[in-house]
Amino acid sequence: MTSNILKHTPLFAAHTALGARMVPFGGWEMPVQYSGLVDEHHSVRTAAGVFDISHMGEFIVRGPQALAYLQHLLTADIAAIRVGEANYALLCNNAGGVIDDTFVYHLPDEYLVVVNAANIDKDFAWMATHLPGFDVEITNTSDRTAMLALQGPAAEALLRPLAGDLAELPFHGVATGSVGGIAATVARTGYTGEDGFEIFVHNDDSTALWDAVLAAGARPCGLGARDSLRFEPCLALYGHELTEDVNPYEARLGWVVKLEKGDFVGRDALQQIKAAGVARRLTGFTMTGRGIARGEYPIHSIDGVPIGVVTSGMPAPTVGQHVGMGFVPTAHSAEGSEFDVIVRERPVRARATRMPFYKPRYKKP
Repeated sequence: MTSNILKHTPLFAAHTALGARMVPFGGWEMPVQYSGLVDEHHSVRTAAGVFDISHMGEFIVRGPQALAYLQHLLTADIAAIRVGEANYALLCNNAGGVIDDTFVYHLPDEYLVVVNAANIDKDFAWMATHLPGFDVEITNTSDRTAMLALQGPAAEALLRPLAGDLAELPFHGVATGSVGGIAATVARTGYTGEDGFEIFVHNDDSTALWDAVLAAGARPCGLGARDSLRFEPCLALYGHELTEDVNPYEARLGWVVKLEKGDFVGRDALQQIKAAGVARRLTGFTMTGRGIARGEYPIHSIDGVPIGVVTSGMPAPTVGQHVGMGFVPTAHSAEGSEFDVIVRERPVRARATRMPFYKPRYKKP
């Protein structure tokens, strides 16, 4: 029997005290907005916002063969992630479908693997099935770990008085220290297309950290703005652009698959997919007719034949256009190709466009 009781992050009381609108999300009751989606979106693009992402999953991997184990499980070259660095990686099944997308953080004595909230149990079970043969220990610390995302062009300046040198981390850098006197792990990573940091602390310290970041000048932001912010730079959302029925090459994530590193789960299938080419591809598009594309809306060819489905779509606040992403046959994915999105049973014309819609502004060397 599946429980209908929603989980709460340790910051639930803080969100309700601020008047956040709370909604169900992946089994959690989470803030979708405070002042409003568009207002929060622009706050992150122009200054700094903070998100409670404590619903995300965290696994600690340690032991003599931790590297070999993660190399076996993930598509990225984990050996290339040095101590003090982090990078994106995919967890694939034997057929090359994406079980989840993850971030891997290499700490001095262990690896921290962050997974999507709705996939915590599934991912941990999959990773556990691959433990035999490796001298490694994996621990699910999700229930005791809180995570905040401080994002926006002012994030570094805002964090510096609280965290000192941690605010100087390079892009995809990670280190342990303190933020506002609170023991924390800080990484220069995020999911908005802006510069920013993700901060990991124990649940018991989450409210003090949240209050300190707000007092420093960050705006509280909800999942609505988090979605629109990741959407404009075309960052994948699991369950939308990524599923177990989607392979990395279809999702334009072939750059995360390092076939040359040696054997790993799904490698044979992915090698064959790459060699054969994909029949469909994730494609960005602009609505040229009057209508807004939404996830799961059908996509038809201009002569009325069903050819695909919208994965994400909305009016993009920074871009100022109604845009979307969806899977269509490769022949329809070239920039300038036209097709129809079925909006409330009515075909509305769309044109394939360059991705991303918004160029990320990460602080890279």
